[in-house]
Amino acid sequence: MIVKAILIIIPVVVFGIFVAIIGYFNKFVKLKNLVRAAWSDIDVMLKKRHDLIPNLVETVRGAGAYEKSTLERVIQARSSAMAAVSPADKGASEGMLTGALKSLFALSESYPALKANENYLLLQNQIKELEDSIEGQRKSYNAAVMNKNILIESFPSNIVASLFGFKRQEQFTLESPSTERQSTQVKI
Repeated sequence: MIVKAILIIIPVVVFGIFVAIIGYFNKFVKLKNLVRAAWSDIDVMLKKRHDLIPNLVETVRGAGAYEKSTLERVIQARSSAMAAVSPADKGASEGMLTGALKSLFALSESYPALKANENYLLLQNQIKELEDSIEGQRKSYNAAVMNKNILIESFPSNIVASLFGFKRQEQFTLESPSTERQSTQVKI
């Protein structure tokens, strides 16, 4: 009687473990693909933003209202952002590009001709819309990465992750910590 019970229990337990392994493996595959798709969406939006920047720089130059150092910073930041590969590197370089673009956009306040230039305003709005889209997609990407990383670190799924080589992934943050911690100064 005990032998029969053991012969029934052991295959049921082995089958249960096998089903659990398959379930966790499929969750990892799903999350890996969600992360990949979200990153691809971010990459497309960043490329669109990068493609708009030369037009913006030329528009500013064409309006005759520019400060050479500001334009050089934008061009250099764009080159750095395009060369970055990992989410951490892209985040740092895109943060620098965002800062350089803010400086460029601030020029319009000093140059009324630039502020009235329709092409400049159109490009500025397109870049701002892309930045909003990038921010939304960044949140989706980071949520997918967080879910994957939690699954990788949790028991018993961490065993399946190590068996099949699933690795933690980096979050994508656009701002550097030093920039985020700076307080805003209001002048009256």
